[in-house]
Parts: sequence; structure tokens; C-alpha cells
Amino acid sequence: MTKRFAFKRYAAVGVLGASLLAGCAAVNTTSGGAVGVERKQYMSSLVSETELNQTAAQQYAQMMSQARSQGALDVDVAQTQRVRAISQRLVKQVGAFRPDAVNWDWEVHVLRSDDVNAWCMPGGKMAVYTGLIQKTNATDDELAAVMGHEIAHALREHSREQVSQQMATSLGLSVLSAVIGNAAVGDLGSSLTDVMFNLPNSRTHEIEADRIGVELAARAGYDPRAAISLWQKMAQLSGSGGTPEILSTHPSPQSRIAELEVAAEQVMPLYQAARK
Repeated sequence: MTKRFAFKRYAAVGVLGASLLAGCAAVNTTSGGAVGVERKQYMSSLVSETELNQTAAQQYAQMMSQARSQGALDVDVAQTQRVRAISQRLVKQVGAFRPDAVNWDWEVHVLRSDDVNAWCMPGGKMAVYTGLIQKTNATDDELAAVMGHEIAHALREHSREQVSQQMATSLGLSVLSAVIGNAAVGDLGSSLTDVMFNLPNSRTHEIEADRIGVELAARAGYDPRAAISLWQKMAQLSGSGGTPEILSTHPSPQSRIAELEVAAEQVMPLYQAARK
């Protein structure tokens, strides 16, 4: 590499870094809670919370309408009531992390599907799949663990953070392309995206959701140690052939289970107080 090209490349990386930060502001979406989630997040001014929540609500309504037309929406009344009862107890605790979320238009449905999955969209729109309930033979405590985890993603606005990062990356790569030419963008751009955003933030988001989810469950009177047994069941399902859908975006290595053990121990006093 010549000095001239090296200077040009490093200058381009500097331009990319500046572009990534442009239009993003540091925010605190939640308080830290007993589990100590304190990371500042960077959100783009081009992606408002209100706009994203409205978009999520529209998509959710369409998905539920489609599920209803397919006879897959809340088929088992008792099962649906069980999931909703758990979600109601969890939602009552979200104020411990962000008071405004208490007033979100929370909604949860059970979708008939063999997929082992659950999710919570921005603004509190949730779904739990029958495959998750049945294939893990989940207890109420274990359902609270996975639902608390998904609620935590919404509370921390991880989706808006990811959208902000994608927009910033797209802007930065456009600038980089203009500076050093299209031929060099592919490898350098992919490396920067992976190192700066995809891998670190994916792990960070999951750790945060695990910790907050465990605390929400404990505050709601559900045994936080159930998060450990749930992810152990998930790992067993993965090992027996076919990775559960939820593990495609929520990897569960042994290190994660070890971290959950620590978090569960931290919030045991909250669980014990809630059970009195």
C-alpha cells in the first residue's frame, strides 16, 4: 500500500465515521434498573419513536388480520388467556424502566405456528407462537422469561436503534464511495459495518434484553431462574435438529446462560418481595 493511497483510505474512513454520527443523538431510553443497564444509545433524528410505533402498529394489524383469516389467531381460548395474564403482570412493571411505556397500547396474541418464537414490536405489540409453548412445555415462569425478554427489546427501542444505524451506515458508505471509488467500498464497508455495528450491537442488545427481562419477571412475581431453564430447553431443541426460529436472532451459548444465572441472582430479592 502506497503512502498516498493509505492516507486517502484513512481519510475516507474518517469521513465515514463523521457521516455515521451525523444526525444521531445520544439518548437514554430506559433507566438502568437493578440489573444496571446504563448504555447510551444513538438514535437518528430521521427515525422518530412515534413514527416507528405507528408503522409497527399498522404492520401488526395486518399480520393479525392475516392470521385471523387463516384460522391461526388465538385458536385456544385458555392458552390465549394464560399468555395475556402473564403479559399483563409484566406490563405493570415496565414503569420501573420507563414510565411512559405504561401508557403504550399493549397488545398480545397467540399465533398457531410450529415455529418456536415470540416477539414484541415497537410500542408494545406482541405475539407468542404455539410452537414455543408446546415444544418447550413452558411453565408460566418460563413464558414470563421469554416475554419479558421481548418486552425489553421494545423498552430499549432496539429496533429504532438498528434502523438508525442502518441509515447512518448507508449514508456513510455513500460518502465513502464518492471519496475512494466504488471498487474499494465493498470489503471496507462490510468490515466496518460488521465490526462497528452488527456484531457488537447484536450481542449488546441481547444482553440488555436478558437482564431487563429477568428483572421484569422478578418484579411481576415470576421466578427469574426460569430464564435459565428456558434457554436450556431452547438449546436442547436446537441440538435435536433444527434451530428454533427464536434462536436465529437470539443465540443462546453457554456464556449467555452463565450471565443469566448472575442476573437471576441479582433480582432474587425483587422476586421474593413480589411473592410476599
